[in-house]
Amino acid sequence: MAPGSSHRDVALLPKAHLHLHFTGSMRHSTLVDLAAQRGVHLPDALVDDWPPRLHATDERGWFRFQRLYDIARSVLQTPDDLRRLLRETAEDEAAEGSGWLEIQVDPSGYAARFGGLTPTVELVLDAAREAAAVSGVGIGVVIAANRTRHPLDAKTLARLAVRYAGGGVVGFGLSNDERRGRAYDFEGAFRIAKRGGLLSNPHGGELLGPASVRECLENLDADRIGHGVRAVEDPRLLARLAERGVTLEVCPSSNVGLGVAATAADVPVRRLYEAGASIALGADDPLLFGSRLARQYDLVRTEQGFSDLELADLARQSIRASAAPPDVRARLLTGVDAWLNSSPAQGLA
Repeated sequence: MAPGSSHRDVALLPKAHLHLHFTGSMRHSTLVDLAAQRGVHLPDALVDDWPPRLHATDERGWFRFQRLYDIARSVLQTPDDLRRLLRETAEDEAAEGSGWLEIQVDPSGYAARFGGLTPTVELVLDAAREAAAVSGVGIGVVIAANRTRHPLDAKTLARLAVRYAGGGVVGFGLSNDERRGRAYDFEGAFRIAKRGGLLSNPHGGELLGPASVRECLENLDADRIGHGVRAVEDPRLLARLAERGVTLEVCPSSNVGLGVAATAADVPVRRLYEAGASIALGADDPLLFGSRLARQYDLVRTEQGFSDLELADLARQSIRASAAPPDVRARLLTGVDAWLNSSPAQGLA
């Protein structure tokens, strides 16, 4: 922050991070290091031209985005690699002011390397516990199904996720290209997850419009929706989201990086906020978009005129929408008040 700024430092604002993907949370330096160790060739977009220039509103662009993600995931080859990723991610979260993290993982993408679905989930949960202990950041895991795979695969993952409800798994998600798998096809899997006490946390309203958000709301009984920004195109739907208290996990840098919005000023955070929607800002995939959580708060401040009072409100919304234990929520909410009551000079790093 520039000297003489009248704003408090958003990195010191306590908050919860509810939209972060597993491989996408990796440090760029760790990707390069592990690729060298494992003999994985990285394309220029992940080395010299990083962060990559992406545009995924067409099929070719999404394929390139997914290809880069898959290449990055391929460097994670040992249990220690996963432990390192989670430890470093938690350290980065602490530096960004995040006191609670919910990280999303599809164990199917790692199962072949780590002995199957159940061993993969147990490894991730164990690594999350270790990372939380070292960093002081609480960590919950969201098990995510891939909407490009068969809905029966999602039911298998939902049953697995429920087995670990109360043991580190806090939610069940649905990710990947909205255009290749309708939300209503996965209703059975989400019914299993919700009956098992997990949050319903599907992606929707990113690459497709309000109908995608509506399916998440009506068919999957969503508690939160990953992205959901296209709900702004349907005022009645937006009013229902606000009335039901469904939180939208809005990721400004990701929306710009994938071409959902032309600039950060065009991401409809202000419009969603003023319509009464609950919002949790997220970084999505810092490895591919080049910025982490605090940057998202900076963007809505600089590009959309959010005041410190409003940023504090966004932080509170993220905490209240989380699965954090009551004591963690209370501590973080008290910290938000303390941040807001500090002078801007005290808020500078």
